[in-house]
Amino acid sequence: MIDDNKRKALIEYRIEQANATISEAEILIDHAKYRAAVNRIYYGIFYSLLALGNKFHFTTSKHSQLIGWFNKNFVKDKKIDQKYGEILRNAFKAGSKGDYDAFIDFSKNDVLKRLEDMKSFIFAIEQYILQSDKDYLC
Repeated sequence: MIDDNKRKALIEYRIEQANATISEAEILIDHAKYRAAVNRIYYGIFYSLLALGNKFHFTTSKHSQLIGWFNKNFVKDKKIDQKYGEILRNAFKAGSKGDYDAFIDFSKNDVLKRLEDMKSFIFAIEQYILQSDKDYLC
């Protein structure tokens, strides 16, 4: 079990990590490395979910468990707009296809749309975490 200061530092680190993947994905897109960009897009989303999980004392190294926890506790309970559940699902599927399937190609327009979705997702999670801090202090 980690103390509150370490938990806060870990949450901040995961949010920074998520935001850093935005520029990584942009660089990859600029160099037409679309499969790699799709990977970074998924991982940016994943890092923000790790931050959310840590905020609410849920830890796992398994992607499917984290995704299930998020869907059950935030999307299904309507704490987070359901569009973010769709963004996550699509990012996970695309990331898996890009990493493991043969002959997968992503178009630049598709990847740019995914990048915008990623930015929106990370921002929403970050805002939710910040709002949770404010609600706790009230």
